[in-house]
Amino acid sequence: MRNVSLEIADGEFFTLLGPSGCGKTTLLRMIAGFCELDRGEIWFGATRIDSLAAHRRNTGMVFQNYAIFPNLTVAGNVAYGLKARRVAGTEIATRVRRALELVQLPGYEARWPHQLSGGQLQRVAIARCLVIEPAVLLLDEPLSNLDARLRVEMRGEIRALQKALGITAIYVTHDQEEALAISDRIAVMRAGGLEQVDAPAAIYRRPATPFVASFMGTTNLLTGAVIAGDGVRARVQVGAVALDIASDARAGPVTFALRPEALRVLAPGSAAPPGAGTLAATLAGIEFLGALTRLELALAGGTRLIVATLDFRPDDLAVGQVVTVAYDPAQATAFAPAAVDP
Repeated sequence: MRNVSLEIADGEFFTLLGPSGCGKTTLLRMIAGFCELDRGEIWFGATRIDSLAAHRRNTGMVFQNYAIFPNLTVAGNVAYGLKARRVAGTEIATRVRRALELVQLPGYEARWPHQLSGGQLQRVAIARCLVIEPAVLLLDEPLSNLDARLRVEMRGEIRALQKALGITAIYVTHDQEEALAISDRIAVMRAGGLEQVDAPAAIYRRPATPFVASFMGTTNLLTGAVIAGDGVRARVQVGAVALDIASDARAGPVTFALRPEALRVLAPGSAAPPGAGTLAATLAGIEFLGALTRLELALAGGTRLIVATLDFRPDDLAVGQVVTVAYDPAQATAFAPAAVDP
């Protein structure tokens, strides 16, 4: 870890997001007590917990591979933590039943793990954590072994359950869409450090660094030189093309991001919206993705742009055609020089 400092609110759904090897699972395991700290502190409210053994930290952890005991029934798996805490048998039965109702598995107490689907196994793993009533629920890529449809369904269920219980949750994933869909806040990690911590909309629309912009979905990451600026809007020369962007830069090099959905191909003869910038480009490729169509454009000088559109019809355009593209300069995110990698 590189000087990681985070404050997570009570009842917050907080996500650690980043590529493989960035340190997100290591950080989660430090919170759980499975990895020791070389330095620093971890606190739950007014209690420092980094010196406590894992079983005394009052956390529940859902693992990527479920970690379900094959030799125990569903009830046995869910009750495991309660038995380790020497909870009375009558209370165990009540709490197991209630936990299974929370994860929509009532009546599954006597079933064996091999009789369950992947989604049901994940629910059992979550119930096993919830039954001990943890202060913090930790989830390490809990949906990575599920198919795409079930992932979407389960992430919604996890979020709804967390909101209903008001429990603090720290969730690890490398899936950007998943993080955007379920989080109150996201910490984007890179090489053991934090790139940006913010609400999902801010992370996507106002990335703090080029890495965040490129990691959070498709973006056009462009570099140019400011040739004019008034402190609010700057004109930037990118190759052979000049673009206007919202920036206080008045001179020098600048790197900025422009999301594909912020660009719009104008129909012949139609005018750009008030305040929009325009540029000419040659259509270099068309990628039909169902409801969404991705267009690749080539600007004069060779710079490439990606445009995403929802209302494209195959007969509207052809590769090699010159088109006019409109864009909103306010949707271009310019990065401070310190945020750009050398």
